[in-house]
Amino acid sequence: MVSVRYNKASLQHNKHLYFLNSSMDILNKTKRKCNSTSRILVAALLLTVVLILFKLSPDLISPNVFSRQEPGVTHVLVTGGAGYIGSHAALRLLKDSYRVTIVDNLSRGNMGAVKILQKLFPEPGRLQFIYADLGDAKTVNKFFAENAFDAVMHFAAVAYVGESTLEPLRYYHNITSNSLVVLEAMAAHNVKTLIYSSTCATYGEPTKMPITEETPQMPINPYGKAKKMSEDIIIDFSKTTNMAVMILRYFNVIGSDPDGRLGEAPRPELREHGRISGACFDAARGITPGLKVRGTDYKTADGTCVRDYIDVTDLVHAHVLALANAKPGKVGIYNVGTGKGRSVKEFVEACKKATGVEIKVDYLSRRPGDYAEVFSDPSKIRDELNWTARHTDLQESLEIAWKWQKAHLNGYGPSMAMA
Repeated sequence: MVSVRYNKASLQHNKHLYFLNSSMDILNKTKRKCNSTSRILVAALLLTVVLILFKLSPDLISPNVFSRQEPGVTHVLVTGGAGYIGSHAALRLLKDSYRVTIVDNLSRGNMGAVKILQKLFPEPGRLQFIYADLGDAKTVNKFFAENAFDAVMHFAAVAYVGESTLEPLRYYHNITSNSLVVLEAMAAHNVKTLIYSSTCATYGEPTKMPITEETPQMPINPYGKAKKMSEDIIIDFSKTTNMAVMILRYFNVIGSDPDGRLGEAPRPELREHGRISGACFDAARGITPGLKVRGTDYKTADGTCVRDYIDVTDLVHAHVLALANAKPGKVGIYNVGTGKGRSVKEFVEACKKATGVEIKVDYLSRRPGDYAEVFSDPSKIRDELNWTARHTDLQESLEIAWKWQKAHLNGYGPSMAMA
């Protein structure tokens, strides 16, 4: 699958080549009629034409910029960069002048998000998209060989707790096996920096809150187990190399780009397993008859699950800081959360206010694999990376996300905005 930007570039190159060929025809005719002095002038004119073409389209003469390293330019591979979090991370990296390659098989991601990024950053050498599955080791090694990556941000993963209990083998393959493929390719092609997208699900259901990085990891669902296995592989491998590794264990992600360019648009068939914010918005839009809250008998203040909701803007900022602070031969592990737990009932009330819709709520039995209470202690990332969650108003984050939802009724496809 070829990036839209490359198609435009190809057309531009053809125009330049036509210009060069036409110039050569004129010069050949002129040379037959010119004396020696004129030939010097012709040669100077030809050199000028070549220099102009080089400035207009250096790729005609130089190799693909993504295949070579350049001083002062950091080239980041973003796996899963067409997904919700990955696309927001790619946007932030591009805004910060990184060179970005997105790799995604689009099984959960959206090409529409990539196209928006391509329109925002059309300059040559800024962004490319590669359609590939990380489970195909041959393909992965091929695009590593063809590109000069300085770092990898590894987001690509299936990521629904409930779904993981129904399809455990899929989760172990997609998360753990694919992470191993990425690591092997990094080792083979001498890519020394990895920022790994992990999860608080690796902690399971701790007996003590808040969760610190020293809290024992005892995951209770295949999603959390697969992520922990990946962490273990990464840490073990790092001990034999000089790799710079940052592992970010984040909590429940909400919100969207404050400027309204990107949002969350999961597949319709995944609504049952999706994030609570998506379920709230679907109910508010009338796509579903109401919101299903699973579990009201947990040992929490109001009986519903308690979670730490982190805005996606804060989350990608943590990734950028992790990349900037990654050190060779070191592994940094950080919780990324607000440090404050909110119950599902609190979340629903905030969503009602954000959307202005009195959402119907059905209270059902517990969902397999869920845990009662999880919220972070973000002291370590604050002290070591100078990161603090800034978007902590739950209703405000939901209002921003709701604005995008109303303007994109069909996700990244054609849609008419709600009134």
